[in-house]
Amino acid sequence: MTVTDIGYVAFVLALVLSLYGIVVSVLGARRGLPELIASGRNAVYVVGGLVLIAALTLWYALLNNQFQVEFVATHSERNLPALYKFAALWGGQAGSLTFWTLLLCGFAVAATWFFRNEQPSLRPYVNATLLGAIAFFVTVVLFAANPFEKLWRATNGQIISAVIPPAGATPFVPADGQGLNPQLQNYWMIVHPVMLYLGFVGLTVPFAFAVAALITGQLGNTWVKLIRKWTLIPWLFLGIGIIMGSQWAYVELGWGGYWAWDPVENASLLPWLTATAFIHSIMIQERRGMLKVWNMVLIWLTWELTLFGTFLTRSGVIESVHSFALSPIGPMFAVFIIATLLAYLALLVWRLPLLQSDNQLDAVLSRETAFLSQNVIFVVIMLATLLGTMFRPISEWVTGNKISLNEPYFEQVNGPIFLVLLLIMGAAPLLAWHRSGPETLRRNFALPIAATLLAAALLYLFGMRNPAGIVGIAALVFVFAGIVQEYVRGVQARRHATGEPLLQALVNLVRRNGRRYGGYIVHVGVLMIALGIIGNEFFQSESQGNLQPGQTIQVANTVLTYRGLEASRGPNYIEYTARLDVQRGGRSVGQVLPKKHVYDKNPEQPMTEVGLMPGLIEDVYVVLAGFEGSGSTASFKVYINPLMSWLWIGEVFLVLGVLIATWPRRAPALVAASARLPTSAQPA
Repeated sequence: MTVTDIGYVAFVLALVLSLYGIVVSVLGARRGLPELIASGRNAVYVVGGLVLIAALTLWYALLNNQFQVEFVATHSERNLPALYKFAALWGGQAGSLTFWTLLLCGFAVAATWFFRNEQPSLRPYVNATLLGAIAFFVTVVLFAANPFEKLWRATNGQIISAVIPPAGATPFVPADGQGLNPQLQNYWMIVHPVMLYLGFVGLTVPFAFAVAALITGQLGNTWVKLIRKWTLIPWLFLGIGIIMGSQWAYVELGWGGYWAWDPVENASLLPWLTATAFIHSIMIQERRGMLKVWNMVLIWLTWELTLFGTFLTRSGVIESVHSFALSPIGPMFAVFIIATLLAYLALLVWRLPLLQSDNQLDAVLSRETAFLSQNVIFVVIMLATLLGTMFRPISEWVTGNKISLNEPYFEQVNGPIFLVLLLIMGAAPLLAWHRSGPETLRRNFALPIAATLLAAALLYLFGMRNPAGIVGIAALVFVFAGIVQEYVRGVQARRHATGEPLLQALVNLVRRNGRRYGGYIVHVGVLMIALGIIGNEFFQSESQGNLQPGQTIQVANTVLTYRGLEASRGPNYIEYTARLDVQRGGRSVGQVLPKKHVYDKNPEQPMTEVGLMPGLIEDVYVVLAGFEGSGSTASFKVYINPLMSWLWIGEVFLVLGVLIATWPRRAPALVAASARLPTSAQPA
């Protein structure tokens, strides 16, 4: 028995035990048998351990060049750096699904342990739901995308792959593997898919609690409070994954941008949008007991969209630079999506009488209305993006013609909607709960509106003439001014109450109200990301040309001089590096080094490594498009991308804000209060 045989057996046992855990968890809950419930809980731990063993066997095979394993032979090579061998697990169809299953088991084990002493009536159904999801993915791996298959030479000389050797076949071990896709040999591709998977997979936990709440009829605020952090963390992972994917596109694809509304890019954005709506919406349920049905629908929609994104990537329905090869798993995902959709819908209809709101909206100008409006806009953006993504296959099914909606559609439709969303995001914290009177509106909106008008005027006076750019940046100023105002007022109130110094008051304010002020920091991160998008969208400059050593090319206020081309040997590729000096205002500011990598296993697929000089104001972005001979002539594309660094800085603020919002806090200690009575009131 080989190492991968152990992995295969572990996966088979994981499927059997996950099905067992589902049955005993439900039976134990229905019949009130604690020993069955405990057995179902233990099944989660054992299944998690088995899937970990299986994943470790694949990593062992990849790192030790076990080319008799078909997955290793097609996704690795001897000269591939060890880090990329490790990451090759999620570089192919079968391995990525194994890794997805491993992360799903990790979340299931963590949730089962974390809630081991809480909500005993919900726990067995949560475990059953998690095990159901695990069972599906294990089934897909075993029967449609098996990474444990080995290579065999059949009696007719044909090379085939199978777990169990066909009759008469002999083992076949290639001298070397085919290598990893060159597009995946980039540092961002080591972490970007991991972040996306953590986001996709982690959203299964709040979905499982929603299912458990519907089954048990415990539809108050308890389940919402339990899963708030378990939604925020996957939401953060998914957001980081999206931004990291943008960074990969920015430095690897060499077209000067970061987001092309590619179908697979959109597939990651769809659940992020609905998860964002859910995070905001549960705040209203916690505070006012409202939007219970809406929240159930949002978390259901979010989870189904994570499956739908996986279906899009692997079904062959859409064409994308990011998608995997066509495989038989598409129909399996389609059946699972439809089955879970109908089952959840039946639960929701069954429990509708118990999902009535405790309160109604009191006024249009209230924080509840603003949050609800945000939710609706998030869903509208999701639907518009979904329509644009699926328009090509839909048009083919209906008319027989392939009609694609490309980048202009998404920008013209979603751009204005995002602007409205941004304005509501800034207005919501300035509105009062229940109802906002004229005095509240004047006091809270005067400064942000004044800052917005001043910003628009200054932008115009300093020469900006792009109306969309002015409106976009002015909207960012409106939101930012509102956030600063909230911080200033909070610090002033705390200093007045406690007499603390300014910095101490700020730290204690954030520490004691982390959920609120951490949320504001997240919003600041969103503003930074939006600033980078506006800069790249409306103010990018570009040029291209063929240069000989000593010749120059100018873009905006930047002059680049080509100095020559050098060739060097990498571990599994030849690297060609062009050197260009960069000048602004006649003064040297550095060099950029655009590169081409020609891989040994894929020489027909040379990869671009852009030359990048980042800055807070603008990036100098250079692509080596091609060259002749030893670099006597080279072709370059040059972009000046204003404000792009803020997109990546915003990512840091997202992380900081979520950490503050989710950081555990001690309950305030009860202190006995004493007071001196007036002399006349002293007891005799």
